[in-house]
Formats: sequence, C-alpha cells, structure tokens
Amino acid sequence: MLLPSAKPLLLIVDDDSLISESLGFAFAQEYDVLTSQSRGHALALLRQLRQPPQLALVDLGLPPLPHRPDEGFALIGDLLALSPEMKIIVLSGQSDEGNARHARTLGAVDFVAKPCDPSRLTELFRQALRFGNEPQTAQAGGLIGESLPMQRLRLQLGQYANLAYPVLIEGESGSGKDIVASHYLHRLTERHDKPFLALNCAAISPTLLEPTLFGYAKGAFTGATSAKSGYFEDADSGTLFLDEIGELPLDLQPKLLRVLENGEYQRVGETQTRVSTARIVAATNRDLRQEMRAGRFRADLFHRLSVFTVTVPPLRETGLDRLLLLEHFRKSCAASVRTEPFQLAAPAQSLWLDYGFPGNVRELRNITIRLSARYPGQTVTAEQLRAEFDHFDTPEPATGTAMLVAGDLEEVKQAARRHLEKASPLNLDATLELWQRGYIEAAIELSAGNMSEAARRLGINRTTLYNRMESWTRR
Repeated sequence: MLLPSAKPLLLIVDDDSLISESLGFAFAQEYDVLTSQSRGHALALLRQLRQPPQLALVDLGLPPLPHRPDEGFALIGDLLALSPEMKIIVLSGQSDEGNARHARTLGAVDFVAKPCDPSRLTELFRQALRFGNEPQTAQAGGLIGESLPMQRLRLQLGQYANLAYPVLIEGESGSGKDIVASHYLHRLTERHDKPFLALNCAAISPTLLEPTLFGYAKGAFTGATSAKSGYFEDADSGTLFLDEIGELPLDLQPKLLRVLENGEYQRVGETQTRVSTARIVAATNRDLRQEMRAGRFRADLFHRLSVFTVTVPPLRETGLDRLLLLEHFRKSCAASVRTEPFQLAAPAQSLWLDYGFPGNVRELRNITIRLSARYPGQTVTAEQLRAEFDHFDTPEPATGTAMLVAGDLEEVKQAARRHLEKASPLNLDATLELWQRGYIEAAIELSAGNMSEAARRLGINRTTLYNRMESWTRR
C-alpha cells in the first residue's frame, strides 16, 4: 500500500511493459506512478489503495488477445466507478476519431495517438489537474437545471428526502445519480450529520462484496487477520449509497433483502446477528425490470429497493439546461486557473443545443474543460466545437435518421432523395458504412461499453460486431 505523498498519483495501464516503464520513469519526478498491464490487474491494484489516483493513462488495446478497444473502454467505466473525479487520458495505436469520440463520451478527458510525446502528456496531465478542481455543481452541490424534468425530479426528492424508506435512482451513466444520493437524499435531510457511505457494486470483486458490505470475523477467510466492520455497520444511522446495484451477484441478493426487510445481517464468519439502521439508497443505469425477467435480479429485492423511485433525466431531454451547465462549468473552469472564460459563437451555441450529449453531464463537463484549456478568453467557432462532439450524435444530417429507424421504404427513399440532392454524386458504399458505424458506436455508448449488450441492441452476435469494427481499421 502506498504511503501518503504530496505528489499526485498517476496510474499507467499499457500491456507493453516498455512503454509503461519508460513513461513511468519520465513522470516519476512529478507524480507517484503505478503501472499495470491489464484491466483486471489495474482494478485489483486500485482496490488496495486508500485513495484512488487523480490521473490515469489508459491504452485502449489491452489484453486478452486479440487486443480490442472494448477492454480499454470498459476500464474507463471501471475507473470512473471507483472515482468519478479521476481524470483519464486514453492512448491508442490507431489514430481513430471514432475511438477518440467514444472514449470521451464514456468520460475520458482526452485522447492521444501513439507514439506519444511525454511532454504533450505532461501538459495534458497538468491541464486536467488544473481544470479538475472546480466544484461539480452549483446551488450548494445541487443539480443544475430549470427544465420540467429537473423541476419534477426536485419535487420528488423533496417529498422522499426525510423518509426512512429505500430510494432507487435510475438514470444513464454520467447523469448525476451520485449527486442526487449525496446531496438531496443525505445532506438536505435530517441525517446530514450522520455518515454517508458510497459503494459501487461494479467496482468490487464479487468475492469481496459480502465482507465489504457486512464485515468479517477474524479468521473468516485467508488474510482476515483481524475482525473488521462493513459498510452497513460503519454507516450507522446515516445513509448507505449502493451504486450500480444491478451488478450485485445473485447469491448475495437474499442477504441484502434480509437487511432491507428487518435490518438484520451477520459478519462473514460470525453467527451473531447485528442490526443496521442505515437508510439505503441504490442507483442503476440498467433496466432492473428487464434484469428480473432475465433472472439476473430478484423481484422481491427490486420491490424492496424501489419503495420510491426517481429518474435522473438524460441531458438530451432537458432543453436549455445544457446552456446553464455550460455557463456554470466554463466560469468555474476559468476561475480555477484565473483565465477569462471562452464564449460560443452563435452557430456554435446552436450546435451545442442540438447535440444530444450521450455521456450526459460528465461529457458536457469534460468538453467544457477541454474548450477552457484550448480557447481561454476566445470565441469558439462551430467547427472548433464540432471537433469535440460525437459526429453521429450531431444533427447532421437531421433528415432521415428517424426515417431510417422507422423502416418504411417510402420514407427511407425520400430521405435518400434529399441526401442525393445535397451530395451528388454519392459514394454509396462509404455512405452505408458510415450509417453502420454510426449505429454500432451509438449501441456501444448506450451499453456503456458492454459489447455483448451492444450486439444485442443491434440484433447481431458479438463476433459479428467485432468483425465489423475490425474492418474499419483494415481500410
């Protein structure tokens, strides 16, 4: 276990030991460096730390063989689950804008193609740390937004805040479920002076979840050299926030159900019954009703967790709220480094409002950080802003997208006609490939990097999905 240090902690994950060791040596004067060769090893390493790293440098092409970017994409989600404030920069042997955009959408702050210049990385690390110290939200830590979905959410939270019953928070990745839990369902309640503990069920090894939640007795398993309390005990009569509850192993779900029913639990290796008075708040970006139908989540546990259910709306449904968030983040970024905030030109502002932000508030914040670093005090053009977006989520071409999904031949034909009138002569193969790639990347984003889920959304098997993605790099 690393001892506390005045230096920021940097995690480098690359399966090429020569690269990770040379970069570690280059950054050793400025950072405490941890190196890892795989996603699994990196997560095991981080679970031994008292505090997560402030920075991470992640290669997308991680093992197992053959190397594919989904391991790197998945690691981005894992790291942000462990620490939402971690600043992640991704590396790739392929200078692929699609991978770059997807990595940013998942929460990475920037993308660098190999071979990478250490001086360039040093500047990116410094920018990430400088711009990462501003508060995440305004309104004393609350949610920013005046749209009807946000007003409805605040009204619900005000009704449920001081009740002792569990609350289930639903919403997409990056939408702010953790802020709902910590701010509205704890700090603004009568439990505000009691502990608030958060545990991400996806960030802990399944074998460690039970002792982490319930504690364990001395000698309960190899390495248990002394007794230790768990999260339920440490939360006392405060709030226990269980994030990504859909990842809870099926064999552990009855034990959580027992706590919800009567507060009773036992430490691993003990027969003594203990009682928890903590208020349980859970969150998920999965559809737990679908998980129940698939037999992966117990119906009785779902009904116990969802006495009250609130849904954090995705950013694409909150209209002008994205301008309020832009205003907050650009000012706080500028204040953190004492520069003038950037402005958006009128066409860029329209583009901002049209963009769907598939990564929600986290993506919006990271885009604002990058614009603050690159254009301090300047007016950002539409073209400069477009370079930060996932091109398949922008409104171009707005006509035809919904029609293609609708599956009506006549509507598709009319959309194609409009496209041909604007872009004739047309490269049909390139156009069809562009649409295919757009749907694949959209499915991966909606599935938070889970390739099996993305394949299911697309109606193809996982092998076919990989083959189609690999065909991009061969061209």
